[in-house]
Amino acid sequence: QGPISGVNKDIPVLQCHGDCDPLVPLMFGSLTVEKLKSMINPANVTFKTYSGMMHSSSIEEMMDVKQFIDKHLPPVD
Repeated sequence: QGPISGVNKDIPVLQCHGDCDPLVPLMFGSLTVEKLKSMINPANVTFKTYSGMMHSSSIEEMMDVKQFIDKHLPPVD
C-alpha cells in the first residue's frame, strides 16, 4: 500500500529493538522501520536498538519510551 494521508502521515513513531532478539531478528525490525518511513514522514520515525537486549525490555529502553511519551503527549492532570 502507498503512503498514509491526512493527519496520520505526521504521527511520531518510536520503534525499539534488541540486537540479540532470538524471536524477532533485528533484520525484521530494520525492514519494518524502512516500510514505516515509506508510509509516513520519515523524519518522524525513530528506530532505536539496544546492545545485548533479547526479546525483552531494558531500563534504557523504558527511559527512551518515557522521554518519547513526555515529548509527544500532553501531560495528564
